Amino acid sequence: MNLAKCASFLITLFVILVVGDCIRVICRISPCPKTNPPLPIETVFQLPSSLPIWPSGTGFATASVSLGDLRVSEATEFDVVWRTRSGGPDNLGATFFEPSTVDIAQGYAVLGYHSQPNNKRFSGRSVVAYDDLNGNIKAPVDYISLWNSLSFEIDQDGIGFIWLPKCPDGYKALGHVVTNSTQKPSPDKIRCVKAELTEQCEHYKWIWGAEGFNVYTTRPSNRGTQAMGVHLGSFVAQVGGVMSDIACLKNTKSDLSAMPTLDQLKPLIDAYAPWVFFHPDEKYRPATVEWFFENGGLLYKKGDEANPVTILPDGSNLPQGGSDDNAYWLDVPPDSDARDNLERGDLAKAKVYVHVKPMFGATFTDIVIWMYYPFNGPATIKFRIFNIKADHLGEHTGDWEHVTLRVNNFNGELQSIYLSEHSGGTWVDATDIEFQDRNKAAVYASKHGHAFYSKPGLVLDGSDGIGLRNDCEKADLYLDTGFFYTLLSAEYLGTAVVEPPWINYSRKWGPRAAIYIQDEFEKIMKRLPKFLRSPFRRVFLQITN
Repeated sequence: MNLAKCASFLITLFVILVVGDCIRVICRISPCPKTNPPLPIETVFQLPSSLPIWPSGTGFATASVSLGDLRVSEATEFDVVWRTRSGGPDNLGATFFEPSTVDIAQGYAVLGYHSQPNNKRFSGRSVVAYDDLNGNIKAPVDYISLWNSLSFEIDQDGIGFIWLPKCPDGYKALGHVVTNSTQKPSPDKIRCVKAELTEQCEHYKWIWGAEGFNVYTTRPSNRGTQAMGVHLGSFVAQVGGVMSDIACLKNTKSDLSAMPTLDQLKPLIDAYAPWVFFHPDEKYRPATVEWFFENGGLLYKKGDEANPVTILPDGSNLPQGGSDDNAYWLDVPPDSDARDNLERGDLAKAKVYVHVKPMFGATFTDIVIWMYYPFNGPATIKFRIFNIKADHLGEHTGDWEHVTLRVNNFNGELQSIYLSEHSGGTWVDATDIEFQDRNKAAVYASKHGHAFYSKPGLVLDGSDGIGLRNDCEKADLYLDTGFFYTLLSAEYLGTAVVEPPWINYSRKWGPRAAIYIQDEFEKIMKRLPKFLRSPFRRVFLQITN
Protein backbone atom coordinates (compact mmCIF):
# COMPACT_ATOMS: atom_id res chain seq x y z
CA MET A 1 0.00 0.00 0.00
CA ASN A 2 1.55 3.38 -1.01
CA LEU A 3 1.62 6.43 1.24
CA ALA A 4 -1.34 8.18 -0.41
CA LYS A 5 -3.63 5.15 -0.10
CA CYS A 6 -2.56 4.64 3.52
CA ALA A 7 -3.38 8.26 4.37
CA SER A 8 -6.79 7.99 2.66
CA PHE A 9 -7.59 4.83 4.62
CA LEU A 10 -6.65 6.45 7.96
CA ILE A 11 -8.77 9.53 7.24
CA THR A 12 -11.81 7.37 6.32
CA LEU A 13 -11.41 5.32 9.50
CA PHE A 14 -11.14 8.49 11.59
CA VAL A 15 -14.37 9.91 10.08
CA ILE A 16 -16.28 6.66 10.74
CA LEU A 17 -15.17 6.55 14.39
CA VAL A 18 -15.90 10.23 15.05
CA VAL A 19 -19.31 10.17 13.33
CA GLY A 20 -20.24 6.96 15.15
CA ASP A 21 -19.33 8.49 18.52
CA CYS A 22 -21.36 11.60 17.70
CA ILE A 23 -24.43 9.51 16.84
CA ARG A 24 -24.09 7.56 20.09
CA VAL A 25 -23.82 10.79 22.09
CA ILE A 26 -26.85 12.29 20.34
CA CYS A 27 -28.88 9.11 20.96
CA ARG A 28 -28.04 9.22 24.66
CA ILE A 29 -29.26 12.81 24.88
CA SER A 30 -32.36 12.29 22.72
CA PRO A 31 -33.41 8.68 21.84
CA CYS A 32 -32.88 7.87 18.19
CA PRO A 33 -35.94 6.82 16.22
CA LYS A 34 -36.23 3.05 16.10
CA THR A 35 -36.71 1.50 12.69
CA ASN A 36 -39.20 -1.33 12.92
CA PRO A 37 -39.38 -3.99 10.23
CA PRO A 38 -42.69 -4.07 8.36
CA LEU A 39 -45.33 -6.36 9.85
CA PRO A 40 -47.65 -8.63 7.83
CA ILE A 41 -50.67 -6.74 9.18
CA GLU A 42 -49.46 -3.55 7.51
CA THR A 43 -50.47 -5.14 4.18
CA VAL A 44 -54.18 -5.27 3.45
CA PHE A 45 -55.32 -8.68 2.20
CA GLN A 46 -57.23 -8.77 -1.07
CA LEU A 47 -58.51 -11.70 -3.08
CA PRO A 48 -56.34 -12.31 -6.18
CA SER A 49 -59.11 -11.41 -8.63
CA SER A 50 -61.96 -8.93 -8.65
CA LEU A 51 -65.38 -10.30 -7.78
CA PRO A 52 -67.91 -11.09 -10.50
CA ILE A 53 -71.05 -9.01 -10.86
CA TRP A 54 -73.67 -11.10 -9.08
CA PRO A 55 -77.12 -11.45 -10.64
CA SER A 56 -79.74 -9.34 -8.88
CA GLY A 57 -81.32 -10.96 -5.82
CA THR A 58 -83.01 -10.12 -2.53
CA GLY A 59 -80.13 -8.90 -0.39
CA PHE A 60 -76.95 -10.87 -1.02
CA ALA A 61 -73.78 -8.74 -1.39
CA THR A 62 -75.67 -5.45 -1.08
CA ALA A 63 -73.52 -4.12 1.83
CA SER A 64 -76.29 -4.34 4.45
CA VAL A 65 -78.23 -7.18 6.08
CA SER A 66 -81.60 -7.21 7.83
CA LEU A 67 -81.63 -8.94 11.22
CA GLY A 68 -85.36 -8.49 11.62
CA ASP A 69 -85.49 -5.63 14.13
CA LEU A 70 -82.10 -4.21 13.23
CA ARG A 71 -80.28 -3.45 9.99
CA VAL A 72 -76.52 -3.88 10.01
CA SER A 73 -73.61 -3.24 7.70
CA GLU A 74 -69.83 -3.64 7.84
CA ALA A 75 -67.02 -1.15 8.34
CA THR A 76 -64.28 -1.82 5.81
CA GLU A 77 -61.85 1.00 6.63
CA PHE A 78 -60.04 1.24 9.97
CA ASP A 79 -57.73 3.60 11.85
CA VAL A 80 -54.88 2.22 13.95
CA VAL A 81 -55.26 3.22 17.62
CA TRP A 82 -52.54 1.18 19.32
CA ARG A 83 -50.03 -1.50 18.35
CA THR A 84 -47.81 -3.91 20.23
CA ARG A 85 -44.83 -5.50 18.50
CA SER A 86 -44.22 -8.53 20.69
CA GLY A 87 -46.30 -11.25 22.31
CA GLY A 88 -49.24 -12.96 20.66
CA PRO A 89 -49.01 -15.46 17.76
CA ASP A 90 -45.45 -15.72 16.40
CA ASN A 91 -44.42 -13.10 19.00
CA LEU A 92 -45.25 -10.30 16.55
CA GLY A 93 -47.79 -8.50 18.72
CA ALA A 94 -51.25 -7.23 17.76
CA THR A 95 -52.92 -4.10 16.45
CA PHE A 96 -56.10 -2.45 17.74
CA PHE A 97 -58.32 -0.60 15.28
CA GLU A 98 -61.21 1.86 15.37
CA PRO A 99 -63.71 1.52 12.50
CA SER A 100 -63.27 4.65 10.41
CA THR A 101 -66.21 7.03 10.68
CA VAL A 102 -65.39 8.29 7.18
CA ASP A 103 -66.18 4.84 5.79
CA ILE A 104 -69.34 4.13 7.80
CA ALA A 105 -72.57 4.98 6.01
CA GLN A 106 -74.67 7.80 7.45
CA GLY A 107 -76.94 6.65 10.26
CA TYR A 108 -74.80 3.62 11.22
CA ALA A 109 -72.96 3.34 14.53
CA VAL A 110 -69.95 1.39 15.81
CA LEU A 111 -70.67 -1.62 18.07
CA GLY A 112 -67.10 -2.60 18.89
CA TYR A 113 -63.46 -1.98 18.01
CA HIS A 114 -61.41 -4.58 16.13
CA SER A 115 -58.11 -6.30 16.92
CA GLN A 116 -55.96 -8.71 14.97
CA PRO A 117 -52.59 -10.44 15.50
CA ASN A 118 -49.76 -8.89 13.49
CA ASN A 119 -48.63 -12.19 11.99
CA LYS A 120 -51.19 -12.08 9.16
CA ARG A 121 -52.23 -9.59 6.51
CA PHE A 122 -55.02 -7.29 7.60
CA SER A 123 -58.49 -8.64 6.87
CA GLY A 124 -60.57 -6.79 9.45
CA ARG A 125 -64.33 -6.57 9.53
CA SER A 126 -66.61 -4.95 12.08
CA VAL A 127 -70.41 -4.99 12.08
CA VAL A 128 -72.09 -1.60 12.51
CA ALA A 129 -75.78 -1.02 13.27
CA TYR A 130 -78.26 1.42 11.79
CA ASP A 131 -79.83 3.77 14.30
CA ASP A 132 -83.52 3.80 13.35
CA LEU A 133 -84.26 6.13 16.30
CA ASN A 134 -86.62 3.51 17.75
CA GLY A 135 -84.42 2.89 20.75
CA ASN A 136 -82.77 -0.34 19.53
CA ILE A 137 -79.32 1.13 20.08
CA LYS A 138 -78.17 3.71 22.64
CA ALA A 139 -74.97 5.43 23.71
CA PRO A 140 -73.27 4.12 26.87
CA VAL A 141 -73.83 6.06 30.09
CA ASP A 142 -70.19 5.66 31.11
CA TYR A 143 -67.03 3.59 30.59
CA ILE A 144 -65.16 1.20 32.85
CA SER A 145 -61.38 1.40 32.57
CA LEU A 146 -60.36 -2.25 32.20
CA TRP A 147 -56.65 -2.18 31.47
CA ASN A 148 -53.77 -0.08 30.17
CA SER A 149 -50.18 -0.71 29.12
CA LEU A 150 -48.58 2.15 31.07
CA SER A 151 -46.69 -0.06 33.51
CA PHE A 152 -45.84 -2.83 31.05
CA GLU A 153 -42.37 -3.14 29.57
CA ILE A 154 -43.49 -4.26 26.13
CA ASP A 155 -42.53 -3.23 22.63
CA GLN A 156 -45.40 -0.92 21.69
CA ASP A 157 -46.32 2.12 19.62
CA GLY A 158 -47.70 4.51 22.25
CA ILE A 159 -49.79 3.45 25.23
CA GLY A 160 -53.02 1.47 24.96
CA PHE A 161 -56.16 1.82 27.09
CA ILE A 162 -59.02 -0.71 26.95
CA TRP A 163 -62.51 0.46 27.99
CA LEU A 164 -65.77 -1.43 28.56
CA PRO A 165 -68.98 0.52 27.82
CA LYS A 166 -71.37 0.82 30.73
CA CYS A 167 -74.76 0.44 29.07
CA PRO A 168 -78.20 1.77 30.05
CA ASP A 169 -80.50 -0.70 31.81
CA GLY A 170 -81.87 -3.27 29.35
CA TYR A 171 -78.95 -2.86 26.91
CA LYS A 172 -75.81 -4.89 26.23
CA ALA A 173 -72.25 -4.03 25.19
CA LEU A 174 -71.06 -5.83 22.03
CA GLY A 175 -67.45 -4.70 22.10
CA HIS A 176 -64.73 -2.54 23.64
CA VAL A 177 -63.30 0.89 22.92
CA VAL A 178 -59.52 1.38 22.65
CA THR A 179 -57.75 4.71 23.13
CA ASN A 180 -54.15 5.90 23.37
CA SER A 181 -54.68 8.37 26.23
CA THR A 182 -55.97 8.40 29.79
CA GLN A 183 -58.94 10.52 28.75
CA LYS A 184 -62.26 8.65 28.94
CA PRO A 185 -63.78 8.07 25.46
CA SER A 186 -66.73 10.07 24.22
CA PRO A 187 -70.13 8.33 24.47
CA ASP A 188 -70.40 8.80 20.69
CA LYS A 189 -67.59 6.29 20.08
CA ILE A 190 -69.79 3.22 20.44
CA ARG A 191 -73.38 2.03 20.89
CA CYS A 192 -75.06 -0.51 23.14
CA VAL A 193 -77.87 -2.71 21.82
CA LYS A 194 -81.23 -3.61 23.35
CA ALA A 195 -80.77 -6.88 25.25
CA GLU A 196 -83.54 -8.79 23.43
CA LEU A 197 -81.70 -8.21 20.14
CA THR A 198 -78.58 -9.96 21.44
CA GLU A 199 -77.53 -13.42 22.53
CA GLN A 200 -74.71 -15.04 24.43
CA CYS A 201 -71.19 -14.73 23.04
CA GLU A 202 -68.00 -16.67 23.77
CA HIS A 203 -64.30 -16.03 23.34
CA TYR A 204 -62.68 -17.91 20.46
CA LYS A 205 -59.16 -17.32 19.08
CA TRP A 206 -56.42 -15.74 21.16
CA ILE A 207 -55.19 -12.43 19.73
CA TRP A 208 -52.69 -11.13 22.28
CA GLY A 209 -51.89 -11.01 25.98
CA ALA A 210 -49.54 -9.72 28.69
CA GLU A 211 -49.31 -10.59 32.40
CA GLY A 212 -52.91 -11.40 33.30
CA PHE A 213 -54.46 -9.57 30.35
CA ASN A 214 -55.67 -11.38 27.22
CA VAL A 215 -57.67 -10.48 24.13
CA TYR A 216 -59.73 -12.91 22.06
CA THR A 217 -61.97 -12.89 19.03
CA THR A 218 -65.65 -13.58 19.73
CA ARG A 219 -68.35 -15.77 18.23
CA PRO A 220 -71.93 -16.75 19.15
CA SER A 221 -72.09 -19.55 21.74
CA ASN A 222 -74.91 -21.24 19.82
CA ARG A 223 -73.95 -22.01 16.22
CA GLY A 224 -75.42 -23.97 13.33
CA THR A 225 -77.80 -23.58 10.40
CA GLN A 226 -80.76 -22.87 12.68
CA ALA A 227 -78.83 -20.65 15.11
CA MET A 228 -79.34 -16.92 14.61
CA GLY A 229 -76.36 -15.45 16.47
CA VAL A 230 -74.27 -12.99 14.43
CA HIS A 231 -70.47 -12.93 14.23
CA LEU A 232 -69.42 -9.29 14.75
CA GLY A 233 -65.66 -9.05 14.19
CA SER A 234 -65.11 -7.40 17.59
CA PHE A 235 -62.92 -8.66 20.44
CA VAL A 236 -63.35 -9.43 24.14
CA ALA A 237 -60.83 -8.62 26.90
CA GLN A 238 -59.99 -10.85 29.84
CA VAL A 239 -58.42 -9.27 32.93
CA GLY A 240 -57.15 -11.41 35.81
CA GLY A 241 -59.01 -14.43 34.50
CA VAL A 242 -62.35 -12.58 34.30
CA MET A 243 -63.88 -12.29 30.84
CA SER A 244 -65.73 -9.08 29.99
CA ASP A 245 -69.50 -9.34 29.56
CA ILE A 246 -69.75 -8.94 25.78
CA ALA A 247 -72.81 -10.08 23.77
CA CYS A 248 -73.40 -10.96 20.12
CA LEU A 249 -76.20 -9.74 17.87
CA LYS A 250 -79.15 -11.95 16.92
CA ASN A 251 -81.25 -12.27 13.79
CA THR A 252 -84.49 -11.99 15.75
CA LYS A 253 -86.87 -12.90 12.93
CA SER A 254 -84.70 -15.47 11.10
CA ASP A 255 -84.59 -13.11 8.13
CA LEU A 256 -82.88 -14.96 5.25
CA SER A 257 -83.12 -12.19 2.66
CA ALA A 258 -79.32 -11.78 2.55
CA MET A 259 -78.81 -15.38 1.41
CA PRO A 260 -77.93 -15.92 -2.27
CA THR A 261 -80.75 -16.80 -4.62
CA LEU A 262 -80.65 -19.85 -6.87
CA ASP A 263 -79.50 -17.67 -9.79
CA GLN A 264 -76.67 -16.28 -7.64
CA LEU A 265 -75.43 -19.69 -6.47
CA LYS A 266 -73.95 -20.77 -9.82
CA PRO A 267 -71.58 -17.77 -10.22
CA LEU A 268 -70.81 -18.00 -6.49
CA ILE A 269 -69.75 -21.65 -6.76
CA ASP A 270 -67.91 -20.93 -10.01
CA ALA A 271 -65.98 -18.14 -8.28
CA TYR A 272 -64.75 -20.04 -5.22
CA ALA A 273 -65.03 -23.82 -5.68
CA PRO A 274 -61.50 -25.21 -5.10
CA TRP A 275 -59.14 -27.26 -7.19
CA VAL A 276 -58.44 -30.55 -5.40
CA PHE A 277 -55.01 -32.04 -6.09
CA PHE A 278 -54.44 -35.76 -5.61
CA HIS A 279 -51.20 -37.55 -4.84
CA PRO A 280 -49.61 -38.93 -8.06
CA ASP A 281 -49.60 -42.41 -6.51
CA GLU A 282 -53.23 -42.25 -5.41
CA LYS A 283 -54.82 -45.60 -6.21
CA TYR A 284 -58.25 -44.94 -4.64
CA ARG A 285 -59.78 -42.02 -6.52
CA PRO A 286 -63.15 -40.27 -6.25
CA ALA A 287 -66.18 -41.02 -8.40
CA THR A 288 -69.88 -40.25 -8.00
CA VAL A 289 -72.56 -41.94 -5.95
CA GLU A 290 -74.45 -42.76 -9.14
CA TRP A 291 -71.31 -44.33 -10.67
CA PHE A 292 -70.93 -46.53 -7.58
CA PHE A 293 -74.54 -47.69 -7.85
CA GLU A 294 -74.35 -48.35 -11.60
CA ASN A 295 -71.07 -50.28 -11.38
CA GLY A 296 -72.09 -52.87 -8.86
CA GLY A 297 -72.53 -51.20 -5.45
CA LEU A 298 -74.77 -53.38 -3.26
CA LEU A 299 -77.17 -52.90 -0.35
CA TYR A 300 -76.79 -55.43 2.45
CA LYS A 301 -79.29 -56.19 5.20
CA LYS A 302 -78.47 -57.64 8.60
CA GLY A 303 -79.66 -61.24 8.84
CA ASP A 304 -79.84 -61.59 5.05
CA GLU A 305 -76.21 -60.96 4.09
CA ALA A 306 -76.28 -63.71 1.43
CA ASN A 307 -78.80 -61.79 -0.69
CA PRO A 308 -77.52 -58.26 -1.30
CA VAL A 309 -79.67 -55.95 -3.43
CA THR A 310 -78.58 -54.08 -6.55
CA ILE A 311 -79.07 -50.34 -6.02
CA LEU A 312 -81.01 -48.26 -8.54
CA PRO A 313 -79.04 -45.37 -10.14
CA ASP A 314 -80.91 -42.70 -8.14
CA GLY A 315 -80.84 -44.75 -4.92
CA SER A 316 -84.64 -44.81 -4.72
CA ASN A 317 -84.67 -48.37 -3.39
CA LEU A 318 -82.44 -47.51 -0.43
CA PRO A 319 -84.05 -47.34 3.05
CA GLN A 320 -85.27 -43.77 3.56
CA GLY A 321 -85.07 -41.66 6.73
CA GLY A 322 -84.71 -43.04 10.22
CA SER A 323 -81.29 -43.37 11.85
CA ASP A 324 -78.30 -45.68 11.66
CA ASP A 325 -79.60 -48.83 13.36
CA ASN A 326 -76.85 -51.09 11.93
CA ALA A 327 -79.53 -52.95 9.95
CA TYR A 328 -78.27 -51.87 6.49
CA TRP A 329 -74.97 -51.01 4.85
CA LEU A 330 -73.48 -50.57 1.39
CA ASP A 331 -70.52 -52.51 0.04
CA VAL A 332 -68.63 -53.46 -3.11
CA PRO A 333 -69.43 -56.79 -4.81
CA PRO A 334 -67.59 -59.92 -3.64
CA ASP A 335 -66.24 -60.65 -7.16
CA SER A 336 -62.57 -59.61 -7.09
CA ASP A 337 -62.47 -57.87 -10.51
CA ALA A 338 -65.68 -55.92 -9.91
CA ARG A 339 -64.50 -55.07 -6.39
CA ASP A 340 -61.13 -53.80 -7.63
CA ASN A 341 -62.83 -51.67 -10.30
CA LEU A 342 -65.13 -50.01 -7.77
CA GLU A 343 -62.43 -49.45 -5.18
CA ARG A 344 -60.29 -47.55 -7.68
CA GLY A 345 -63.03 -45.04 -8.45
CA ASP A 346 -63.12 -43.02 -11.68
CA LEU A 347 -61.66 -39.52 -11.62
CA ALA A 348 -62.69 -38.92 -15.24
CA LYS A 349 -66.35 -39.22 -14.20
CA ALA A 350 -66.03 -37.73 -10.73
CA LYS A 351 -67.99 -34.71 -9.54
CA VAL A 352 -68.79 -33.16 -6.17
CA TYR A 353 -72.07 -32.51 -4.38
CA VAL A 354 -72.87 -29.03 -3.06
CA HIS A 355 -74.94 -28.25 0.04
CA VAL A 356 -75.66 -24.56 0.73
CA LYS A 357 -76.80 -23.29 4.14
CA PRO A 358 -76.98 -20.08 6.21
CA MET A 359 -74.56 -19.39 9.06
CA PHE A 360 -74.29 -16.74 11.80
CA GLY A 361 -77.83 -15.48 11.43
CA ALA A 362 -77.67 -15.55 7.61
CA THR A 363 -74.82 -13.01 7.55
CA PHE A 364 -72.66 -15.78 6.02
CA THR A 365 -73.28 -18.55 3.51
CA ASP A 366 -71.62 -21.93 3.94
CA ILE A 367 -71.09 -23.80 0.66
CA VAL A 368 -70.25 -27.38 1.60
CA ILE A 369 -68.54 -29.33 -1.19
CA TRP A 370 -68.80 -33.09 -0.65
CA MET A 371 -66.51 -35.53 -2.44
CA TYR A 372 -67.29 -39.26 -2.56
CA TYR A 373 -64.63 -41.98 -2.73
CA PRO A 374 -65.83 -45.59 -3.13
CA PHE A 375 -62.88 -46.77 -1.04
CA ASN A 376 -60.40 -45.50 1.56
CA GLY A 377 -56.97 -47.12 1.20
CA PRO A 378 -54.58 -48.53 3.82
CA ALA A 379 -52.53 -46.26 6.05
CA THR A 380 -48.77 -45.77 6.25
CA ILE A 381 -47.28 -45.36 9.72
CA LYS A 382 -44.19 -43.23 10.21
CA PHE A 383 -42.05 -44.49 13.07
CA ARG A 384 -39.03 -42.20 13.24
CA ILE A 385 -36.87 -43.13 10.22
CA PHE A 386 -39.13 -46.06 9.25
CA ASN A 387 -42.23 -45.91 7.05
CA ILE A 388 -44.45 -48.93 7.63
CA LYS A 389 -47.13 -49.62 5.03
CA ALA A 390 -50.11 -51.36 6.60
CA ASP A 391 -51.88 -54.07 4.63
CA HIS A 392 -55.39 -53.20 5.74
CA LEU A 393 -55.31 -50.70 8.61
CA GLY A 394 -57.51 -47.73 7.66
CA GLU A 395 -59.30 -49.46 4.80
CA HIS A 396 -63.06 -49.01 4.47
CA THR A 397 -65.76 -48.79 1.81
CA GLY A 398 -67.47 -45.43 1.30
CA ASP A 399 -65.37 -42.38 2.18
CA TRP A 400 -66.97 -38.92 2.29
CA GLU A 401 -64.74 -35.82 2.56
CA HIS A 402 -65.70 -32.17 2.36
CA VAL A 403 -64.52 -28.59 1.98
CA THR A 404 -66.68 -25.75 3.30
CA LEU A 405 -66.48 -22.30 1.73
CA ARG A 406 -67.62 -19.55 4.10
CA VAL A 407 -68.78 -16.49 2.15
CA ASN A 408 -69.53 -13.06 3.61
CA ASN A 409 -73.13 -12.09 2.72
CA PHE A 410 -72.42 -8.36 3.09
CA ASN A 411 -70.00 -8.25 0.14
CA GLY A 412 -69.85 -11.76 -1.38
CA GLU A 413 -66.19 -12.28 -0.47
CA LEU A 414 -64.69 -15.60 0.57
CA GLN A 415 -63.89 -15.38 4.29
CA SER A 416 -62.41 -18.81 5.08
CA ILE A 417 -62.50 -22.50 4.17
CA TYR A 418 -62.89 -25.63 6.27
CA LEU A 419 -60.93 -28.75 5.36
CA SER A 420 -62.09 -32.13 6.66
CA GLU A 421 -59.25 -34.24 8.08
CA HIS A 422 -60.21 -37.77 9.12
CA SER A 423 -62.30 -37.38 12.29
CA GLY A 424 -61.79 -33.61 12.54
CA GLY A 425 -60.84 -30.65 10.40
CA THR A 426 -59.29 -27.18 10.21
CA TRP A 427 -60.58 -23.70 9.36
CA VAL A 428 -58.17 -21.75 7.13
CA ASP A 429 -58.52 -17.97 6.81
CA ALA A 430 -58.60 -16.54 3.30
CA THR A 431 -55.29 -14.79 4.09
CA ASP A 432 -53.60 -18.22 4.38
CA ILE A 433 -55.12 -19.85 1.28
CA GLU A 434 -52.99 -20.81 -1.70
CA PHE A 435 -55.03 -19.65 -4.68
CA GLN A 436 -54.81 -21.71 -7.84
CA ASP A 437 -57.06 -20.03 -10.39
CA ARG A 438 -58.44 -16.55 -9.73
CA ASN A 439 -60.15 -16.87 -6.31
CA LYS A 440 -60.21 -20.67 -6.18
CA ALA A 441 -58.32 -22.35 -3.36
CA ALA A 442 -55.80 -25.12 -3.97
CA VAL A 443 -56.70 -28.07 -1.72
CA TYR A 444 -54.56 -31.19 -1.30
CA ALA A 445 -56.00 -34.68 -0.70
CA SER A 446 -53.73 -37.04 1.24
CA LYS A 447 -52.69 -40.34 -0.30
CA HIS A 448 -55.17 -43.19 0.44
CA GLY A 449 -56.72 -41.42 3.47
CA HIS A 450 -58.11 -38.45 1.46
CA ALA A 451 -57.87 -35.90 4.29
CA PHE A 452 -57.74 -32.33 2.93
CA TYR A 453 -54.89 -29.89 3.63
CA SER A 454 -54.07 -26.38 2.50
CA LYS A 455 -50.44 -27.06 1.55
CA PRO A 456 -48.55 -29.93 -0.13
CA GLY A 457 -46.05 -32.04 1.77
CA LEU A 458 -46.17 -34.43 4.71
CA VAL A 459 -48.65 -33.83 7.53
CA LEU A 460 -48.01 -36.21 10.40
CA ASP A 461 -51.02 -37.24 12.47
CA GLY A 462 -48.94 -37.71 15.63
CA SER A 463 -45.85 -36.18 17.25
CA ASP A 464 -42.10 -36.58 17.65
CA GLY A 465 -41.77 -38.20 14.24
CA ILE A 466 -44.30 -40.92 15.04
CA GLY A 467 -47.83 -41.25 13.65
CA LEU A 468 -49.96 -41.70 10.54
CA ARG A 469 -48.58 -40.20 7.33
CA ASN A 470 -50.70 -37.82 5.27
CA ASP A 471 -48.75 -37.31 2.06
CA CYS A 472 -49.88 -34.56 -0.32
CA GLU A 473 -48.41 -33.41 -3.64
CA LYS A 474 -49.29 -30.94 -6.34
CA ALA A 475 -49.52 -33.21 -9.35
CA ASP A 476 -51.32 -33.24 -12.69
CA LEU A 477 -54.01 -35.32 -11.01
CA TYR A 478 -56.70 -32.84 -9.93
CA LEU A 479 -60.39 -31.96 -10.04
CA ASP A 480 -61.81 -28.49 -10.61
CA THR A 481 -64.84 -28.77 -8.33
CA GLY A 482 -66.42 -25.63 -9.76
CA PHE A 483 -66.72 -27.31 -13.13
CA PHE A 484 -67.88 -30.77 -12.04
CA TYR A 485 -70.60 -30.47 -9.41
CA THR A 486 -74.26 -31.06 -8.62
CA LEU A 487 -76.24 -28.70 -6.41
CA LEU A 488 -77.51 -31.26 -3.95
CA SER A 489 -79.34 -29.30 -1.27
CA ALA A 490 -80.26 -25.76 -0.20
CA GLU A 491 -83.10 -26.06 2.30
CA TYR A 492 -83.49 -22.31 2.71
CA LEU A 493 -84.64 -22.11 -0.96
CA GLY A 494 -87.60 -24.37 -0.30
CA THR A 495 -88.44 -26.63 -3.24
CA ALA A 496 -86.14 -24.88 -5.72
CA VAL A 497 -83.50 -27.61 -5.37
CA VAL A 498 -84.72 -31.18 -5.83
CA GLU A 499 -82.81 -33.62 -3.64
CA PRO A 500 -82.07 -37.16 -4.93
CA PRO A 501 -83.56 -40.08 -2.97
CA TRP A 502 -80.15 -41.35 -1.82
CA ILE A 503 -79.59 -38.22 0.25
CA ASN A 504 -82.16 -39.55 2.73
CA TYR A 505 -80.26 -42.82 3.20
CA SER A 506 -78.95 -42.49 6.78
CA ARG A 507 -77.30 -45.88 7.29
CA LYS A 508 -73.67 -46.85 6.75
CA TRP A 509 -71.95 -46.29 3.39
CA GLY A 510 -69.72 -49.26 4.07
CA PRO A 511 -69.57 -52.24 6.43
CA ARG A 512 -67.69 -52.13 9.68
CA ALA A 513 -64.02 -52.49 8.78
CA ALA A 514 -63.20 -56.19 8.88
CA ILE A 515 -59.61 -55.62 9.94
CA TYR A 516 -57.93 -57.96 12.32
CA ILE A 517 -55.86 -55.50 14.32
CA GLN A 518 -53.80 -58.16 16.03
CA ASP A 519 -52.86 -59.76 12.70
CA GLU A 520 -51.85 -56.36 11.32
CA PHE A 521 -49.80 -55.64 14.42
CA GLU A 522 -47.93 -58.96 14.26
CA LYS A 523 -47.09 -58.49 10.58
CA ILE A 524 -45.57 -55.06 11.25
CA MET A 525 -43.66 -56.26 14.34
CA LYS A 526 -41.90 -58.89 12.27
CA ARG A 527 -40.56 -56.17 9.95
CA LEU A 528 -39.01 -54.09 12.76
CA PRO A 529 -35.63 -54.52 14.47
CA LYS A 530 -36.06 -56.00 17.95
CA PHE A 531 -34.97 -52.83 19.79
CA LEU A 532 -37.85 -50.88 18.19
CA ARG A 533 -40.63 -53.37 18.85
CA SER A 534 -41.42 -52.29 22.40
CA PRO A 535 -41.78 -48.53 21.64
CA PHE A 536 -43.74 -49.35 18.48
CA ARG A 537 -46.19 -51.44 20.50
CA ARG A 538 -47.10 -48.32 22.52
CA VAL A 539 -47.48 -46.19 19.39
CA PHE A 540 -49.63 -48.76 17.59
CA LEU A 541 -52.01 -49.03 20.52
CA GLN A 542 -52.40 -45.23 20.57
CA ILE A 543 -53.17 -45.12 16.83
CA THR A 544 -55.69 -47.96 16.82
CA ASN A 545 -57.56 -47.06 20.02
